[in-house]
Order: sequence, then structure tokens, then C-alpha cells
Amino acid sequence: MSSVLKENPGSLRLKLPATSANLGPGFDAAAVALNFHLEIEAEPSYEFTITATGRDAARCARLKNNLILDTYERILRENDRPITPLAIRMANGIPLGMGCGSSAAGRLAAIALAVHFGRLGWSPEQILEESCALEGHPDNAAACWLGGFVVAACEGRTVHVVRVVPPAEWRVIVVLPPAPLATSEARAMLPETYSRCDMVINIQAASMLGLAFAQARGDLLRIAMNDRIHQPYRASSCPMLPPLLPLAGSHGILGAALSGAGPAVLVIVGGEASVNPASAAIRSAVAGIAEPELHVCGFESKGARQAIT
Repeated sequence: MSSVLKENPGSLRLKLPATSANLGPGFDAAAVALNFHLEIEAEPSYEFTITATGRDAARCARLKNNLILDTYERILRENDRPITPLAIRMANGIPLGMGCGSSAAGRLAAIALAVHFGRLGWSPEQILEESCALEGHPDNAAACWLGGFVVAACEGRTVHVVRVVPPAEWRVIVVLPPAPLATSEARAMLPETYSRCDMVINIQAASMLGLAFAQARGDLLRIAMNDRIHQPYRASSCPMLPPLLPLAGSHGILGAALSGAGPAVLVIVGGEASVNPASAAIRSAVAGIAEPELHVCGFESKGARQAIT
């Protein structure tokens, strides 16, 4: 074995949760972690290899145009560290391009790998700051790294985060359409300016959103997940959204919103007993528009986890 492999630290295991950002009015500020994950085990090798299972396995396993590998190499180059090739085993539970935080999880994984194998010595706060800088907004990265429901804001490179644990009884139905949507395409749909009326409505809803999660006020989510900033402009590329939004307040559904930039829709229900009637209502509402996958899950109170072996 080469001296490079001998000198490198042990293998690193990572488990990073999916996330759903915005939750309606919390554009680029609020997000929540969901309990399905990207899991990675990596160790030094003579060349880069990826063995992937789970969702989008073929795309996850490619060595070219791979978000994790590209970010890993970039971080090491920018910090004048040698690039240690890795043998990566990956089990991916996060659908790509659906608004479920796959890019945030991938970037955080890459940064954590670079910190470990490049011996950078970064603190958890530095890892989060780097991820937010690469993402361009702090919501998904903060929720993935810390878990729970978060509201985050950036001051230069410093990331300020407020976090609460979501109500344990609430459940989530992630409504996944057949085709993904690139975040860059979704952002291109947004206008440069907004009316005062729309801004006030969003401020009211966003203020109520955090308190609804903190105080387990499911009765507030129908109003607290109302949005005028991004959802109306993305509806044409997220055709499941318009028929699903009116379901909030019925069939056990507390609130609904685009998951991140879409095209998936996040539906929050009050508990297990509401999952079946809510699922039936969802399928009925989108009949003739799409054949969605309904992924039932809960919120994830734990953030990213690391283990050195």
C-alpha cells in the first residue's frame, strides 16, 4: 500500500437527512429535515470509485459531473491539500431534482469528506458555513446539518440558525411527480419585484409558520404555509401544486406547499390516522395530471451524523 493510503485517516460514515425548504412563505429561510437519508461510507483508495444503491443509483455512481466528487476535489484544491481518491459506498434515499434537498445533502457530504481526508480541522460551524456559501442560501443546508425545523439567515459567511423539534405526531406525505425540475430553472421563473400586498401576506405567513412548528399549532398551518413569492410563478412547471393547495384544512391535511423549488409537493397531516384519507384525496385531486409517488415519512429531529471507523 502506498504511503499516501497509510497516512490517511480511517474510513468515514455519513448519514444526512432529506430536507424540504421554504414550506410556502419561508423562501430561502425556513426548512425542515425529513427522515429519509443519503448514507455514505468512504475510505482512501488508489482511484475514485462509487458503488451506489437506492434512488437514482446510476446517476449517483457516475464519476463525471458528480456533485459530491466535484465539491470534494474543489474544497481540497482551494485549501492546498492533496486530493485523496476515495472508494465510496452510497445508499441514497433522496430523490434527485425533486426539491427534497439532495444537493444540500450532497454538498455537505462532500465538505465533510474533504475536511476528514484533507485533515482540514474545520468545526461543524465552518462546514455549515461553507455549504451555505456553495448553496447560495442557508435553509436546506441548515436543516440537513442540524435536523428539525430551522430558520436560518446569513451575515457574510456567518450563519445564524434558530431550530425547534417538530411535533412528533405530525406526518408528511411527499408527493413526487414522474419528472424532476432543476432548481436553476425554477429560480428563473421568479420576478424581480413584488407588490407590497404580496410581501405583507408572506411576512404574516412566515411569522406564523415558525410559531406553528414551535407550539405544535397544526390549526395554523393552512394559513402559515400560504405564499405569494414563489409558488404562483412555479405552478406552470409544478402542475400538481394548484390542485393540492386547496386540500389544506380537509381530509386531515394541515398544510401543503412546494417542497423546496419543486416539483414535489409537501403535505403535512396531523397523524398516522390521517395518512390514508389524505393520500386518497391527493390521488383524486391530481387524477389526470400525473401519477405521483406518495412517500410517507416523518420529520427528522437529528441532523447529519458522522462516524470514523
